[in-house]
Amino acid sequence: MTSSVIDASTTFQQAQEKGLIEAAKQGDKLAYRQLYESHVGRVYALCFRLTADKALAEDATQEVFIQLWRKLDNYSGQSKFSTWLHSVTSNVTVSYIRKQKGWWQKVFNIEDAGLHEDADAGSAGDIDLEAYILKLPERARMVFVLHAIEGFRHEEVASMLDMAVGSSKAQFHRAKQLLTEWMSDANENE
Repeated sequence: MTSSVIDASTTFQQAQEKGLIEAAKQGDKLAYRQLYESHVGRVYALCFRLTADKALAEDATQEVFIQLWRKLDNYSGQSKFSTWLHSVTSNVTVSYIRKQKGWWQKVFNIEDAGLHEDADAGSAGDIDLEAYILKLPERARMVFVLHAIEGFRHEEVASMLDMAVGSSKAQFHRAKQLLTEWMSDANENE
């Protein structure tokens, strides 16, 4: 019986969201505001994982919702709205990062990204996986987040980041190696 109640609740929420989307497409700012409030937390979390910087994540989140207002007519309803918004968020955030001063320099100087900055981060046992992900070099972090956490295929990641599929796979492998090494070191120091 509880399964049918959950299904009915989910169906109601989906219908309500569909109504908000249609109203927002017609220019209803209140409906758009409700969509914003429903999704801003998840959008910010993804932006933060990709940028590893609170201020950049806040700016990127704002840019996502500006672009969403402009592109809402492109949502066809063939996938869940949250799935479509997730893709928009990834693409807008990657584009936003590229526009930031020094982005290309960071990309091509990955080795200078400061991998050993945890001297003043407290004890290694206090750092969780999220902190390690944020510590990854930018390119490796972006690939790792998009592929491992967000579930994009390497072909999609490569397209988003304007790189070869092999580069996406190599950056993912690099990220996994660094995370494994850092977590292993943290476990030894506990």
